[in-house]
Formats: sequence, structure tokens, C-alpha cells
Amino acid sequence: MKRITFLLITVLTVTVIDAQNITDGLRYSTDALNGTARFNALSGAFGALGGDLSAIEINPAGSAIFIINTSSVSFSVNHKKNKASYFNTKTNASDTDLNFNQAGAVFVYKNPNQDSSWKKFTFAINYIATQNYDNELFIKGTGNTSIGEFFLVQAQGIPLDLLQLQNGESISGLYAFLGETEGTSAQNAFLGFQGYIFDPLDPDDITNTQYISNIASGNFNQEYIYLTSGYSGKYTFNFATQVSDKFFFGVNLNIHSIDYLQSTFLYETNSNPGSIINKVGFENNLAVYGTGFSTQVGAIAKLTDALRLGITYDSPTWYVISEETTQYLETQRTVKGELINEFIDPHIINIFQDYDLKTPQKISGSIAYVFGKQGLLSFDYTYKDYSQIKFSPSNDPAFALQNNLINSSLKGSSGYKLGGEYRINDLSLRGGYLYEESPYKDEVTVGNLNGFSLGLGYNLGVYNFDFSYSRTQQDRNQQLYSIGLTDTASIETTISNYVLTFGFSI
Repeated sequence: MKRITFLLITVLTVTVIDAQNITDGLRYSTDALNGTARFNALSGAFGALGGDLSAIEINPAGSAIFIINTSSVSFSVNHKKNKASYFNTKTNASDTDLNFNQAGAVFVYKNPNQDSSWKKFTFAINYIATQNYDNELFIKGTGNTSIGEFFLVQAQGIPLDLLQLQNGESISGLYAFLGETEGTSAQNAFLGFQGYIFDPLDPDDITNTQYISNIASGNFNQEYIYLTSGYSGKYTFNFATQVSDKFFFGVNLNIHSIDYLQSTFLYETNSNPGSIINKVGFENNLAVYGTGFSTQVGAIAKLTDALRLGITYDSPTWYVISEETTQYLETQRTVKGELINEFIDPHIINIFQDYDLKTPQKISGSIAYVFGKQGLLSFDYTYKDYSQIKFSPSNDPAFALQNNLINSSLKGSSGYKLGGEYRINDLSLRGGYLYEESPYKDEVTVGNLNGFSLGLGYNLGVYNFDFSYSRTQQDRNQQLYSIGLTDTASIETTISNYVLTFGFSI
């Protein structure tokens, strides 16, 4: 009975409906610590340093620090571990993946006129995987709210005539019609009715709009699987210049991409007296594809040979996003002592209308102290106001509702990064620490992020090899569904990231 797939389904028809929420907006507005091994080893505290291809992603002026043409490519092993607690039942799940992390090159053009204040110009191209979505979460426990409430709540107010199959009408046909005319709530209600999860209060009245559950109250044994995969990436085209010996300026033009898959499956059983339905399996799949554009401008100032300051402005990212969903429901009921299984699979892919998303802008300030050739210390501060996430068009009632929820639930968040490096001849030892405040006002839905990093590098002149290990931890409350079954599980997520970078300079 337990079944989970990843969008392996036959397409019979297409529906066009709306469905975006605060989770979608936040998912595409946050970036993970990622980049070259040296960048990761210092926890990304590179805003005033430059001289690293991933540092360009923090401050565009960083490419003007390079003296010669340089390229690098990075690979990572990412391990995610989720500890879940749901009604005092604790479970663990983990996922490990090998990823292509970063690739890029910077080209340095020195001004042959040594008397000019414009010392050099640089052009860089870089790719970075801003998020790795591969993840697995398993939640298990015995609660007192049934998944049946999810279907029952959405059915109230819908005429019985819309949920019943007419002569010659198929499950797929009516499901598609409801998606085109009534939306996802009606589709969910239709699944629940066809699965006998609820019955009409007056079965003889086709205009009936009130329903009663066939699942009796009591205890419910629930297992919830949450699988995600995919990535978000950023392609950067960088232009920078050095003015005199003290000032560096740069600009980035960024193209963003999103490829995200999500699949959830809930399996519920009960032995409550009077319950007609004793088993329910409910699957939902989501596929998201998006493209976006953003810009960055930044500057670095060498106040002395040792002390450097950096400042960066990141514009919002403007996305155009497409979504597709599929659903499946199975139930087991008892009729006159006989067990009957119902399988309601519409074989429909819901194709949602493309929507626009604007992520928040970000301001960053940095300071670094370089101890000659022996080492350095660096500190970065960033601020991003997540309440400025916006869906559009904002005059659409559904988008207006989500924008209001975002404004009332999310807040500005500060981030702090500290990194250091110590050189012993050609060997470099590195470490870092990062802390990011929760984007939620309650700081409970998603907690603060803490992390540290370590690394080392070896310079062979033309070639260099770098390795880093970083670890971050964040707590959150995972709500199973937004309607009906709104119980939450406490999740502790730990991410360990191992990065290897190969660099080449000419």
C-alpha cells in the first residue's frame, strides 16, 4: 500500500490553476554556503578580500584583486541529516550526493599606461550552485488528527453535484474540470469523496454542501515521507576595475535557474471504533522550473596595505516560475465486515500559470586585515529583509493574500561571517564561523542558522589544490499540511559539505 513516485505519470489532460505560498517564496530567496573550497573554508567571509572566484559572488569588485588570469573548478560531497520528533516519536533520515559545485575563470587586462589611474580591468565568468535541494525527511508518530480533516475541510461548501461522477464521466475528466473551474481545493475534495473519506450530510440532495467524516476520532498512526531533489544555480558575468592602488569597483550581471522536485507521501492507519476508513495513503508531487535575473555592485578600498573595507549591494532577483503537480489517493474501508480498497489516481498533471517572484535585496559590509604573506582575518555582515518577498501581479487576490502573509510572518535577517587563514610556506590553514538570523518573526517556524568550517590549501605556483569541510545546523517546525492536518514535527537539520577545488593560473 505504501507507494511513492517522482512524477512518473501518464498525462491525459492539463489544468491551469493557481497555487503559490510563503514556503515557495522563502525557498528561492535563500542561498547556502557554497563555492570554492577556500571560500567555504572561511565561511564565505570574502567581501573585503577578493582574489577568489567565489568571492566575486559576494563582492563584484573582488575580481579586480586578481593579478593574473585564473580559473577554478570545484566538486562537493553534500550530506544532509534530519532528526525529526513527532508526538514524541523520533526518527532519522539522511541523504548524500556528489555535486558539481563551481566553475569559472577571470581574465586580467593591465593598462600599459602606468601613469593612468586606471590600473587594470577584469572580466570574469562564474557558475555556482546556490542551493542543493537533494534531501530526505521521514516523520513518524501517533497523533490525534486524521488526514481525513485535510479533505473534509476543503469539501465544506462545495455542492455534491460537483463531486459525483455523471454517466460516462471519468475520474480524470471530472478532476481536470474541477481544476480548470474550481481550483485545487475542489480537486482535493473530489479525491476525498471518491475515496469515501467523507459522506454528504444529505446524500439525496445534489446541492448539499455539508459533509461528515467516515474516520472516527481517536488515535492515528502516521508516517510522512518528504523527498526533494534538484538545485538552484547562478551564472555570473563580472566586470571590474582597479583605480589607483587603493580602490576596486565591480558589477555583476547574474542569470539564475531553478530546477526543483518535491514528493510527499502520508500513510495513516487507525483502529478507532466506528471508523469506516482505516487506512489512507496520500501522495503529492511538485515540479518547479524557473529563471531569474539580478545585478550586484560592489567596491573594495585598501585603507592601508593591511586593512581593507568592502561594500556590496545585491538587487532583488526577478524570477519567472513554472509549476506542475500530481496527486494520488488510496484508502481502505470496511463494508459489512469486508475490506475494500479504493485507488483514485486521476493521471493528471496540473500545470499552473507562470508567476513572477521578487526576492529581497541585500546589503553587505566587510572588513579584512591581511598580515602580509602570513595570513588574514576577515569579517562580513549582511542584511536581507525577507518580508519584501513579493508575488505578482499583486492585484490578484491570491497573490495579495500571500504577500500579506509574508509581510506579517517574515522579517529582516542579519548574517555574520568570520574567517581566517594562516600560511606556512606553500600550505594554508583556514577556518571560519557563520551565523544567520531566522527569517521568521517567531524564530520558531525556522530557527537561526549556525555553522563552522575548516580547510587547507596547497599552492604549486601555477596550480593550487584546496579542500574544505563545513557544517551548518538549523532547527525548524515542519507542518504536514496547511489545512486540516496542521500538526508539526520538530526538525533538526545538519548539513556537512566537503569541497575540493582545483585552480590554474597563467
